[in-house]
Amino acid sequence: MRKRILIFLLSLLITPGVFAQKEKWTNLFDGKTLNGWKQLGGKAKYEVSNGEIVGTTVANTPNSFLCSEKEYDNFIFEVELLVDNSMNSGIQFRSLSKPDYQNGRVHGYQMEVDPSDRAWSGGIYDEGRRDWLYIPNINPEGKKAFKKGQWNKYRVEAIGNVIRTWINGIPVACLIDDVTAKGFIALQVHSIGKDQKEGTPIRWKNIRIQTGADMKPHPADNTPVINLTLNTLSDQEKAQGYEFLFNGKDFTGWRGVHQDKMPAKHWKVENGEINVSPSDGSETGNDIVTDKKFSAFELTFEFRLTEGANSGVKYFVNEAFDSGGKSGIGLEYQVLDDEKHPDAKLGAAGNRTMASLYDLIPSYKLDKRFQRKIGEWNQARIIVYPNNIVQHWLNGFKVVEYERGSNIFKALVARSKYKDFENFGMIEQGPILLQDHGNNVSFKNLKIRTIK
Repeated sequence: MRKRILIFLLSLLITPGVFAQKEKWTNLFDGKTLNGWKQLGGKAKYEVSNGEIVGTTVANTPNSFLCSEKEYDNFIFEVELLVDNSMNSGIQFRSLSKPDYQNGRVHGYQMEVDPSDRAWSGGIYDEGRRDWLYIPNINPEGKKAFKKGQWNKYRVEAIGNVIRTWINGIPVACLIDDVTAKGFIALQVHSIGKDQKEGTPIRWKNIRIQTGADMKPHPADNTPVINLTLNTLSDQEKAQGYEFLFNGKDFTGWRGVHQDKMPAKHWKVENGEINVSPSDGSETGNDIVTDKKFSAFELTFEFRLTEGANSGVKYFVNEAFDSGGKSGIGLEYQVLDDEKHPDAKLGAAGNRTMASLYDLIPSYKLDKRFQRKIGEWNQARIIVYPNNIVQHWLNGFKVVEYERGSNIFKALVARSKYKDFENFGMIEQGPILLQDHGNNVSFKNLKIRTIK
């Protein structure tokens, strides 16, 4: 009997440890040496001190990377880090260094370490390649996750095309992308400018990884998704209620404005994209609208301009208004080549420029770094909340916000080209419209969800 009791007590002591090992973490740092790691890029100093890897800035050298010798495809990675508030850094993953790419420059995904006031820690950057992929501005709670002057726990889940990040247990980013499927993990020491102090440290500890069938990824949550793959809905998007507004194949669910079928000209689907062919550059009256109508919603889409092009995405379109054979009447997210199209100089205070609420409210102008060149894809988002607060987003930045139906809104309408349309922009629900303004413009990845 005593023997059975002893075995039972021992099992109680052992069981928690057994359960704790179910996720099967593998340590990538032995706490004593840099075995399993190699340095690429710049000449920043990496050493082991007190069971931590310490990276120290060095002047006159590019970004430095301490890279895992092994490459990983699907994984869950965690690390704790402590960074000086004057620094910038990042955790590279699925990253590469090849002789035929910029003489071996390290490039690939990076989870940002950003103690600055812009608070982009946890965002996803594409080092040496495409620049920013997921700016956390769209996730205000995620921007609060990083704690200055403290140890922060970073987590990356990269499984298939789905890349998700957390800081201190708070979700920050969810990116769907398929450019790189496998690569090394690296700890970055960013280069410094002339006004920055040499010898500034960043510390890493408790570096570990899960791979294989034993991974335990987090369930879907409410973190906004940026999906860069063509015409796909991720599990997280589905859980959030998104559906396709355009199926990537044909114009099912669309028709000509003031019509019951699609227009016979200008519109076609090519390579999973909607393409408006060029004509005479005028409002053709050839716009298309969705069969469905929407009130409170979040619409995401991408658009690409040709030189000098003009178009728009409209919402709360009222087909009872007589447009005189021109574009359908509704609130408009302006799509425009500001440099080459004359409409950018019309209106008032720039309220006909890119991403503006057309002829009513000018958009905030992005830094050149975040403006896309003509021929590149722009990421756009229109959010209409149930309380009539409306936002326009462009390439990760909120560029317009207003309250539909407010006194200011009514005053702006009264001074606009819409002044003679009674109750303009105030119908309870309406279709989404894509404008044919006689120029070549393309759209893709149109998705929408209802906000309750």
